[in-house]
Amino acid sequence: QVQLVESGGGLVQPGGSLRLSCAASGSIISIYAMAWYRQASGNERELVARIPSGRSTNYADSVKGRFTISRDNAKNTVYLQMNNLKPEDTAVYYCYAERHSLGSWGQGTQVTVSS
Repeated sequence: QVQLVESGGGLVQPGGSLRLSCAASGSIISIYAMAWYRQASGNERELVARIPSGRSTNYADSVKGRFTISRDNAKNTVYLQMNNLKPEDTAVYYCYAERHSLGSWGQGTQVTVSS
């Protein structure tokens, strides 16, 4: 089973950028559909972006044009580049790996957008 560790979160001002990383171990991510989810305080966890094993990507409407998900199979890592961040992007961001309807979660990384 794959293990996932997120990093790159922090405090950033509105309009700023962050890049989240999700490092995988225990398996190769090339066989997984990978995704980023987020959960704001008091809210349900929601899908932010998804990248299946191919090259296609999917984004929540709220982040389209601002966030970019990518994967580096050679480094066994998935990234989430977040630009033009808004206060409503504040949440804990989780990496998720799925294969054959089974999924694994990382521990999450906090992103806070505030002036």
